[in-house]
Amino acid sequence: MSIDQLAETAQAMVAAGKGIIAIDESNATIKKRFDGVGIECTEENRRAYREMLLTTPKLGDYISGAILYDETLRQSTKAGVPFTKVMMDNGILPGIKVDKGAMPLAGFPGELVTEGLDGLRDRLKEYAKLGAKFAKWRAVITIGEDMPSGTCIEANCHALARYAALCQEAGIVPMVEPEVLMDGSHDIDTCYEITEVTLRSLFGSLYEHNIMLEGTILKASMVVSGKDCAEQAGIEEVAEMTLRCLKSSVPATLPGIVFLSGGQSDEDATAHLNAMNQMGPNPWPLSFSYGRAMQSAALKIWSKDLVGNVAAAQQTVYARARDNGLAALGKWKKA
Repeated sequence: MSIDQLAETAQAMVAAGKGIIAIDESNATIKKRFDGVGIECTEENRRAYREMLLTTPKLGDYISGAILYDETLRQSTKAGVPFTKVMMDNGILPGIKVDKGAMPLAGFPGELVTEGLDGLRDRLKEYAKLGAKFAKWRAVITIGEDMPSGTCIEANCHALARYAALCQEAGIVPMVEPEVLMDGSHDIDTCYEITEVTLRSLFGSLYEHNIMLEGTILKASMVVSGKDCAEQAGIEEVAEMTLRCLKSSVPATLPGIVFLSGGQSDEDATAHLNAMNQMGPNPWPLSFSYGRAMQSAALKIWSKDLVGNVAAAQQTVYARARDNGLAALGKWKKA
């Protein structure tokens, strides 16, 4: 894929009023979700669940791409049509999670570094052949006493940059995700400070690794109060602080930013995105790349009858996509 094609794909990922659905849970993570609703975590149940999501009628009206797990990228519908074909036929770009998860950072108790660079070049070549147009790598930054360390931020941003370089070499758009976790009792000002330092380190690393920003997407966490903080910031404050932080640290040449929901409620994730877009115009399109905030309600419905409740579950998926698509335009209204 040429430089122009990478840029074109990145722009399509953040097309006006559209966002990304994240269905890239590892088998261990989706098992927890299935356990929560009493479903056995078999390969067939995982396949059927993701078929329900990806074949939602008119999903492409509000969804530009879907992040898949390795298993899902290789799967097909019950009728034998590859998921990647179903997606492309509906204007949805296939993406792939390529990191191997966050592991303890040796020498820094309580801190994590994401692994998965070994063998990534060959995996990306295969993913490109299987139809992946973009990839995702998540780094995890924890706020706590004397955390995060500069070493943790630097190690994760260096890995994100190396991953991004390998993606662009393979003709795949890298989505870089440095998630500053909500876990903790810190206030919103602390979250702002850590998010800004992390993003500045990230874009410094991307520059050093010759990453073409026009062919890169940022998946960002919002600037919010820690979930155990006694004083929770309101919708407007979160929107204002997040925008200020992004404007101070993210180059305007980036095609777009998509937000992770990161443990927020479905409605809060939508309301925050809507408020930011109402405060525009902004230097980049601001959209969504939600996982739980797109799926949780549908999973509960589907789990009650894996065959009979498909249509009802899909209506919920479509409604969440529509609400967030409107929020990406600043046009969502609370029901």
